[in-house]
Amino acid sequence: MYTKEQILTALRHVIDPDLKKDVVTLGMVNNLQIEENKVKFQLVLTTPACPLKGEFQKDCVEAIHQFVDPMLEVEVEMSSKVTSMRKKSEESLAGVKNIVAIASGKGGVGKSTVAANLAVALARTGASTGLLDADIYGPSQVLMFGLNEVRPNVSRINGRDLIEPVEKYNVKVLSIGFFVDPDKALVWRGPMASGALTQLFTDAHWGELDYLIIDMPPGTGDIHLTLVQQLSITGVAVVTTPQEVALADARKALDMYTQEKINVPILGIIENMSYFTPAELPDNKYYIFGKEGGRRFSEQYKVPLLGEVPLVQSICESGDKGNPIALDEQSPEGKAFAQLAANIARAVAIRNDHLPPTRIVEIFNK
Repeated sequence: MYTKEQILTALRHVIDPDLKKDVVTLGMVNNLQIEENKVKFQLVLTTPACPLKGEFQKDCVEAIHQFVDPMLEVEVEMSSKVTSMRKKSEESLAGVKNIVAIASGKGGVGKSTVAANLAVALARTGASTGLLDADIYGPSQVLMFGLNEVRPNVSRINGRDLIEPVEKYNVKVLSIGFFVDPDKALVWRGPMASGALTQLFTDAHWGELDYLIIDMPPGTGDIHLTLVQQLSITGVAVVTTPQEVALADARKALDMYTQEKINVPILGIIENMSYFTPAELPDNKYYIFGKEGGRRFSEQYKVPLLGEVPLVQSICESGDKGNPIALDEQSPEGKAFAQLAANIARAVAIRNDHLPPTRIVEIFNK
């Protein structure tokens, strides 16, 4: 009869390549059972979007066969529990494990499209996901999710009237676009816009979420400062396009979040519109806006390149129709966003293992 210690000793040879620790030390091995010639246990990953799920399972079986007995029957049940470094007792959104801001230095780089498809791709992995449209002056998530005719409900919870985010494609969505006329300009001063954003996360019932994706407005201003002064952000992903004019503005966004007084971790860079692929020539790539600008940017600032999203007509059309392309997991574009979701989840897990919780910015003086 084999012992649990024998099995655990063998599994200590299975190393998480990102966290640089073995699966036993990381507490990933649960419910270990041994019955004659069969070993069964649960391997709990740090996210359901883990891109190494198959490798982990294979490595665990091989480790037990190599270090215990090659004839043992090994059954590995894959599970997941998203890590979090946010302190529940200190702030709003206590049930949200990770807040990921999708930012850009300028408009027109496809930030909102990336945020919508990222949220859908994360949800399709089984992660509980929300999407907050914080682009107060130019909200677009209502259109991208086909929610133009929908209005959120209000529920009475613990003596408070709270807005219920609208759920579609297993993503909880909330946007100022639900409450304003889409054909009229929003003429608000900074404090009014900041107040509206605050209501979207303090007066809403978000519940328990693994990831809350925040579609930030472009640039660096009042909305961004409001966010970091009221929430501890897990990390920021900066969206850019390959050309230098976009990269110059992306540098400003990165600089804002990494300033000493703000100090929000940068998860990485997302290069949108990396190349154009015509539908009739799916294997061809045309670098209309330049080549590998995002890669050079990530290398210069020593942050990961999280994804390269192609410029494809179907991405735009699907967003206009309220059906994000990430819903089509078999399309090349859907696969690109699935890979982006896996890379974001991976970056969050690494950040949570390596860094302390992000501190809320208390005072910001120019």
